[in-house]
Amino acid sequence: MAAPLASKAGSAGTNSKPPFPELDFRSGARVEELNKLIQEFTKHDQREYDDQRALEIHTAKDFIFSMLGMVQKLDQKLPVANEYLLLSGGVREGVVDIDLDELNVYARGTDYDMDFTLLVPALKLHDRNQPVTLDMRHSALCHSWLSLRLFDEGTISKWKDCCTIVDHINGATNYFFSPTKVADWFYDSISIVLSEIQKKPQRGMPKVEKVEKNGTIISIILGVGSSRMLYDIVPVVSFKGWPAVAQSWLMENHFWDGKITEEEVISGFYLVPACSYKGKKDNEWRLSFARSEVQLKKCISSSLMQAYQACKAIIIKLLSRPKAISPYHLRSMMLWACDRLPANYLAQEDYAAHFLLGLIDDLQHCLVNKMCPNYFIPQCNMLEHLSEETVMLHARKLSSVRSDPAEHLRTAIEHVKAANRLTLELQRRGSTTSIPSPQSDGGDTNQPDDRLAKKLQQLVTENPGKSISVFINPDDVTRPHFRIDDKFF
Repeated sequence: MAAPLASKAGSAGTNSKPPFPELDFRSGARVEELNKLIQEFTKHDQREYDDQRALEIHTAKDFIFSMLGMVQKLDQKLPVANEYLLLSGGVREGVVDIDLDELNVYARGTDYDMDFTLLVPALKLHDRNQPVTLDMRHSALCHSWLSLRLFDEGTISKWKDCCTIVDHINGATNYFFSPTKVADWFYDSISIVLSEIQKKPQRGMPKVEKVEKNGTIISIILGVGSSRMLYDIVPVVSFKGWPAVAQSWLMENHFWDGKITEEEVISGFYLVPACSYKGKKDNEWRLSFARSEVQLKKCISSSLMQAYQACKAIIIKLLSRPKAISPYHLRSMMLWACDRLPANYLAQEDYAAHFLLGLIDDLQHCLVNKMCPNYFIPQCNMLEHLSEETVMLHARKLSSVRSDPAEHLRTAIEHVKAANRLTLELQRRGSTTSIPSPQSDGGDTNQPDDRLAKKLQQLVTENPGKSISVFINPDDVTRPHFRIDDKFF
């Protein structure tokens, strides 16, 4: 990737020359300059939040959880005691493996300031020992149909209107949980609840600026104080344990061995509402290991994460049409690189440039060979369905990045700076609904004090990029319990 440092003069009596700057062989770019550009991108991409912004994040989250509690009470379909997984970053950022084709384009700065993904279990199967065997007879690898035979009669009765029905020759009827019908029900229920909430607005309540159904995802943009927050809400099926199809992955050596326990990695998985290229949309779900990925992120060095974020910003713009490559593919390649390369190499703080160039090389290699194995189920090739024309088109685009990575980094920096300027302009105008600040004299006896603000700020600033599990009782939405990785609050 990069030319090594030239050695200093080797014999006494000769004039020592300064070492030649380290260069990227392909582009001629100075590695030092690339490192500085990545650092600048990181500085603008990872913003620190003050007390007011921390309170706005907390207010939006409470609003979403209260809304979901009301959805549960509509028809009792959702589990009463539910466990949500809150991920930093929207679906478009690749935090879960969901195809982006059906999603409307939202831009940070223009449409929102912060984005989150919330996985909401519609069904839970938490009482079985691992491994979990799914019905994959009708599906491609990494996908499954879900029969409600696994559940009791009460669950079948609640959800049969969100199922496709298959009658067998012997006269038995099988109900298959339908991701599209579940998404339709979820969107309709959320719309009803939001309509009711907006009939009785309360002081400090977030302004619902947009509610859209994007394929099987419900996207909500809230205006809170001076912030706009995007929540991509995903109905899922939650499992404890580990799927049998991924059992062999546990037998291999991995970069996280000895850093976190196997129990942490295999605590559970999801089915998300996404189908394979030739799958049946009404029946097929996709396996998601989002909970495991939260744990694995703890073992990835900060310099590699910086390179990944910078590379993601470049490819999201460059490879957006046609939508064949998603940031989730890049995330998978990063995890494979962690398994492939020595840990002490990946821990080098000043190697972000090498990591960025390597990720671009890896992505181009995957495109040329039309091969990107799923990290947890390697036999599943996530690029198998792409045409030769599409992969070569994207490979040529990546070639232009590899020929001048510095210029593409500068462009990514300008984009994130422009988004930040739009956010600041909105804050100055104060165009969204305002919530009282800790210092304001609003006369509200329930107003949070400075200690809450400082605690929230600490949670946000000390856990950048981390994901939060939230345990909430719909009958008492005022007392959520947070888990940031393995810490409880």
